[in-house]
Amino acid sequence: MKPMSPKIVFFGNERLATGVTTQAPTLQALIAAGYEVAAVVVAQEAASQSRQARELEIAAVASAHGIPLLAPAKLSAVKDHLASLNASVGVLVAYGKFVPPSIIGLFPRGIINIHPSLLPKHRGPTPLESVILNGDRTTGVTLMQLAAAMDSGAIVAQETVVLRGDETKQALADQLSNLGKDMLLEHLTAVVAGSSPVTAQDDSQAQYDQLIAKDAGRLDAAAWQRPVATLERQIRAYAGWPRSRTTIGATDIIITQAHVAPGAGSPGSLWLESKSFGVHGKDGVLVIDSLIPAGKKEMSAAAFLAGYHLPEAPN
Repeated sequence: MKPMSPKIVFFGNERLATGVTTQAPTLQALIAAGYEVAAVVVAQEAASQSRQARELEIAAVASAHGIPLLAPAKLSAVKDHLASLNASVGVLVAYGKFVPPSIIGLFPRGIINIHPSLLPKHRGPTPLESVILNGDRTTGVTLMQLAAAMDSGAIVAQETVVLRGDETKQALADQLSNLGKDMLLEHLTAVVAGSSPVTAQDDSQAQYDQLIAKDAGRLDAAAWQRPVATLERQIRAYAGWPRSRTTIGATDIIITQAHVAPGAGSPGSLWLESKSFGVHGKDGVLVIDSLIPAGKKEMSAAAFLAGYHLPEAPN
């Protein structure tokens, strides 16, 4: 007789960063591999925000496979229900809320967290954005045992990803999501068997990333005093949310794609060349490739130039 697959409770919505979409690759991979997923647990805030914007992708996957979806305000509200499921292990990907030890302790093999960084570097809620903003050359994925302190649990496995330096937040989220689910499938059998070796994190090397403010993407007069490479990284890191916004003349725009070019000019002054335009920064030009004018759809810089009158400099 074929042995029964261990029962799992899945925590999180798999959206590794704010403003990205996901196909819930980890949940789908667990189902395809024959694991019994007894429930999917998402934070109530994520579920309510989703109804206002777009359905949680993980909710659609759970529904398609008849898996109950729980969205408690506090995990303590579903503690007894989770205990009754008798699951061997939990899997957590972007739950976004504190999971107390009383919940972790319900699972004989604990809860395995897929975290999109090389811990202890980039602990906290914004590892993808921070990697891009910092211009890091590498990042990666860590499988760890969930612990009471944020992102501090013992490491089960790590894999490094070399960055090209042009990754958008969505592209990096997709890459790390797929790597994470492959790592989980590779190591989960040993985790459930209790034979997976673990390594404690060096807390003295811990680096914490902070939440991003809603207005962090605003490119005002002071922003153009910064190096243009920094501005270009911001546009990629803040894609989706909070997005990079500025005003040109009377037109508010969201910059969706840009690149760096050489050029000397007063920071904040407009740069025009043929069907291209941009803004001078501290040490070059941020050339705007695509944008969303207020009330319009995304368009190329050439289309924007054809339909809008540009002044000498943005506000």
